[in-house]
This record gives sequence, C-alpha cells and structure tokens, in this order.
Amino acid sequence: MKKYDEKPSLEGVGTLMADVARLAGVATSTVSRALANPGRVNEKTRARIAAAVEQLGYTPNAAARNLRVGKSNVIMIVLPGSLHYGASQIIPQVLEAVNRTVIRSGYNLMIANLDRDESSERHILDLAFGGTIRGALILSSQLPVVANRSLGEAGLPIVSLLLDMSDSSVPSVVTNDRQAVRDATRQLIALGHTRFFYIAGPSGNYHDVERFGGLVEALQEAGLSESDVIRSGGDLSYQFGFQTGLQAADDFAALERKPTAVVATSDDMAISFMSQIQKMGWRVPQDVSIISFDGSPVCAFCAPPLSTIEQPMEQLGKAATELLIALMENSGHDGNSRIVIPSRLIRRESIGDQRPNAPMPRRTPSS
Repeated sequence: MKKYDEKPSLEGVGTLMADVARLAGVATSTVSRALANPGRVNEKTRARIAAAVEQLGYTPNAAARNLRVGKSNVIMIVLPGSLHYGASQIIPQVLEAVNRTVIRSGYNLMIANLDRDESSERHILDLAFGGTIRGALILSSQLPVVANRSLGEAGLPIVSLLLDMSDSSVPSVVTNDRQAVRDATRQLIALGHTRFFYIAGPSGNYHDVERFGGLVEALQEAGLSESDVIRSGGDLSYQFGFQTGLQAADDFAALERKPTAVVATSDDMAISFMSQIQKMGWRVPQDVSIISFDGSPVCAFCAPPLSTIEQPMEQLGKAATELLIALMENSGHDGNSRIVIPSRLIRRESIGDQRPNAPMPRRTPSS
C-alpha cells in the first residue's frame, strides 16, 4: 500500500490526480471538478482535496488556496473575433504576454469562444455566472451581452485591454492611439506632405475614431483641415484588413489628384495597399509615403520596409493581467483605473521627403 508521509514519485497528470483522490478519499472526477470549478464542490470535500494537493505538490500553492476559499483559479480572456488576424499578430502577442503572467501568478487561462455570435456570448456568460471563472480580460471589444444579461453583472473583476471603458467603470489598459497618430502625422507634415489618404477601420470603432482624430488634429495644428484627407474603407472589421487595403488601392488609383501620404489604421491594410499600388506603377516612398498602425514584425520585411506605429503588446498584456489579478485578490488597486502605455513610431523606408529641395525625385505614374 502506498504511503503518503513523503511525496510520491509522480509520473504524469493521471497518476497525480489519482494520488490526490486517494489521499483525499474522493473520486478522481471530484478532484478534477474541484480544480476546474471549486464553487461546485462542498466546503468539507474541497478542504480535503486542498490538503492533499498541498501535501503532494500537485498544483501551485495559489491553486490550493483557491480550493480552500471556494473560488476558481481560471482567468478568461474574451477575444474580439477569430485568432486569424492576418499579419498584424496582435492577438498572438497579447496571448503570449497574458499567459506568461497568468502562469507565473498560479492561475490558469481560458480563451473564450472566438465567433462572438449569440451562442458564443451566451456560453461566455454561463461560465461567468456559473462560477467557472474568477476574472475576465476583454480584448478590444465590448462586454458580451445576451438577453439583457451582461458580463458586467456577473460580479467578477473585469479589465478591458486596448479599448478604453474606464468611463463605464471598467478598469482599462490602453495605448495612446490618438497621440501616436498625431505625432506620426506631424512628421509627415514636416516632410512637406499636405494631402493625405486615410485607410479606415470599421466605422465607429474606438481605434478608428481615435486614430483618425489624431490625424485631423495634426492637420489642424499645421493650418490644414479635415478636407485635406480622403478616407477609404470603414465597412469591414480589422479581421479583413488585407481586403480593405486592396479596395483602398483601387480608391487611390481613381483619384484625380493623388495624396502624397497614406495613414493606414492597421498593418494589414497598409501591406496589401502598398503591394497593390506598386503593381499599378506608383513608387514608395518617391510618389507616396505610407505609415501604418500595430507594429507587426513582418513590416520590417516588406519592400520597402514599412513604417509603423508599434503597440507595446507585451507591456499591455502584462499590465492588464497584473491589474486583473490585483483586483481579484483585493490588493487595494483602484477599480476605476485607466493605464496608458504609449506606442512609438518605427520609421522605415516607406516614408519620403516631399519638400521642394528633397533629394528624392517625384513623378506621377501613367494610368
């Protein structure tokens, strides 16, 4: 018979869970349920499992603590849509930073259903109201709502990442979209650019509103106006950035008087736009300069290398997760806080000088 006065030699997850079950005097399925959702196991049983967990070293101490208090150790991250976000790589970068912080703090990460249709959102709410999760990160989207039931009513700590919802009392960790685009546009204006082409995200989207606002503010500071920028796009989500960029190239080609500077609200849009207009005969940056937003590593390998406003995804993901864990553990953090981590422009060869004395030649390609 196995003795438990010393830690046994543990060889795998199945053996570990069976050892915990035998020591606690419960079924293996009960251990599994207690680890995944402590609130659904009675306090007396939970205490025995927690003691066995600690004795055997089955899980981090944080998990055993959560078993004792009857709270889940699962953090959910709710994504805005599919993991396939083209070249932007925003979601994978966020998930890597979040997961690393979650594991280091003794919690587990659950990725919510990705479709964000009614059935998916209902499932998210069922998990939240049923006690399966301890807290939630919402990535660049609104809170799930189905049949007048909102995630915000589940009584869980929630932190919004990349979308500022602090005015709605949801702690938010964001970047400075508006200021970053304003500063980048100032650099273009300093290089002699006065006519702009803006490739837009979905109409009314928080990021698109902020980024276009930064562009317009920079124009106004320079004595220009919103009439000096032509908008393209606005119909498709960021998930379809490549398609948006291709349509924008057609819109650009149809203009009688071509802008000399393009600001795209995502890297995907800029990459497909730049490729397409070069096939049409325009040169980058001699004929048109291009700046995008996101900071995807692939931008460095475009031809020419693409200038992009880099979002600090690792810092954003880490800060949002740490804030959520602090709220879950009642560490005295302000639940109405707003943390801003600035983005930075990475200037590459896609930006050219349009001033009269600039060394680069300029031309208008034939149709």
